[in-house]
Amino acid sequence: PHGFLHILFNMLMLWMFGSEIERLWGTRRFLKFYFLAGTTAGIFTVIMTPGSTVPVIGASGAILAILIAFAVLWPNRTVFLYFIIPIRVKYLMMFIVGLDLVVVLVGASDGVAHWTHLGGAAFGFLYMRGAGVVTGFIRRRLFRVKSFHQDKKSEKKRMEADKLMNEVDRILDKINEVGINNLTEKEREILERASSQLSRKKK
Repeated sequence: PHGFLHILFNMLMLWMFGSEIERLWGTRRFLKFYFLAGTTAGIFTVIMTPGSTVPVIGASGAILAILIAFAVLWPNRTVFLYFIIPIRVKYLMMFIVGLDLVVVLVGASDGVAHWTHLGGAAFGFLYMRGAGVVTGFIRRRLFRVKSFHQDKKSEKKRMEADKLMNEVDRILDKINEVGINNLTEKEREILERASSQLSRKKK
């Protein structure tokens, strides 16, 4: 009965908190987060309880990771503890994680995988904080790359404009010496291109 109620409670938490995160992230990202959290929580439990012979799945840890993710996204959302007591999500998560931590430090055995809970909670917190750091890093890198390409493009345009103006100066000197009728076809095209660019800048 205890195991059945525990699973039922986990499914309730998954529906209450996970459905909103799934709508925000999309099913693919949500499932990836869920299974990574469960796997990490299971591995964490094995590391912290090396002498245990109890099989570990990590499902409860995945639920805790979802709860932590929800608390990071909507910390001031109010829920009802035991369907009666109103409490903000961030305080509820502090209470749950704190309770798990106290139990493992005391060494009590109540049939609940508290190390799995803590592993999942740690994964959820690091994932949410790390996602922001990684996203910010990627955005900064992309901005730098974009700025670099823009600078290179501007420099290239400037060099092309300088080259064109040098050609125009040479052609104008030639006109002064031998007249406009002695210009080659290519030189006339250069003057037309320069005139067209000057017209666009004025507009």
